[in-house]
Amino acid sequence: MTHSHSHGANYDRAFAIGIALNMLFVLVEAYYGWQADSLALLSDAGHNLSDVLGLLIAWGGFYLARILPSHKHTYGLGRATIMAATFNALILLVAVGSIVWEAIDRFARPVPVQADTVMLVAAIGVAINGVTAWLFMSGNMGDLNLRGAFLHMAADALVSLGVVIAAALFVFTGWNWLDPAISLVIALVILIGTWDLLRHSLHLSMDGVPASVELDKVRDYLSGLRDVNAVHDLHVWAMSTSEIALTAHLVMCNGHPGDDFLHRAAAGLRDNFAINHATIQIETDAQICALSGHA
Repeated sequence: MTHSHSHGANYDRAFAIGIALNMLFVLVEAYYGWQADSLALLSDAGHNLSDVLGLLIAWGGFYLARILPSHKHTYGLGRATIMAATFNALILLVAVGSIVWEAIDRFARPVPVQADTVMLVAAIGVAINGVTAWLFMSGNMGDLNLRGAFLHMAADALVSLGVVIAAALFVFTGWNWLDPAISLVIALVILIGTWDLLRHSLHLSMDGVPASVELDKVRDYLSGLRDVNAVHDLHVWAMSTSEIALTAHLVMCNGHPGDDFLHRAAAGLRDNFAINHATIQIETDAQICALSGHA
C-alpha cells in the first residue's frame, strides 16, 4: 500500500486582513446606512457581517485541517473545511431571507434615500471587497473552502457596485423603489452563489466523488497499468476541500509487482487526478485469473 499527502498554501494572513477590513467596513456601512435610511446599505452591511462570520468559520476550518492525524482522528481534521463551507452556505441563506423580508416591507413603505452618502460608502465597499477577493483568488479553484471565501467577496464587490449605480439612478429619477429593488438583486446574487456552494459542500460531506474527478477515467487508468487484470472496490472521496483520497483493489495474476509499482501508480493518480492519498491493495483472485488464462 502507498499513501500520499499534500497541504495547501498558508492563507492565515489573507484571512486576518480580510476579516479586519470587512469588520471595519461593516461598522462604517451600518452607521451611514442608518444615517441615510438606506435599506440597500443596511442589508449589504448585514450581509458583510455574515461574511465576517463566514471568514472566521472558513479560517477555523482551514486551521483545523492542518492539525496532524492522531489516534482519535486518523485522517486528521480536514473534514472541518467541508463543514465550514456548509455552515457558510447556510448562514448566507438566512441573510437572503432577511434581505428579501425587509425589501418587501420597504416596497410597501418607501422612504427617501441620501444618494451621495450611499454612493460614497458603497464605493468604499467595492474597493474593500475587491481587495479581499483578490487575497483568495489563487486558491479559489482548488479548495471549496477558499472558493467560498473568494466567491462571497467577489459577489460583494459586484453588489456594492450595484448599490452605487442604483444611488446614481435615484439622483436623476427620484424613484424610491430603486433602494428595495437593488436589495432584491443583492439577495438574488447571494442566492445564486450560495446554492452552488451548498450543493458541492453537502455532496462532499456525504463522501461524494469530488467534481474534479471522473471515476471512469480513474478506473481506466488503474486498469491500464501493466499486469493489472481487474479493478474492484474503487472508492474516491474528499478528505477535505483540498485533499482527495482513493482506495482500490487491483487483481494481478502474476503476483505482487513490488513497491516501485505502487509508488508509480500513486504518482500517476496524483499527477492526473489530484488524488493525493491513495491506498492500493494487490490481489490474485483465482476465479478472475482463471478466466484471464492465468490459472
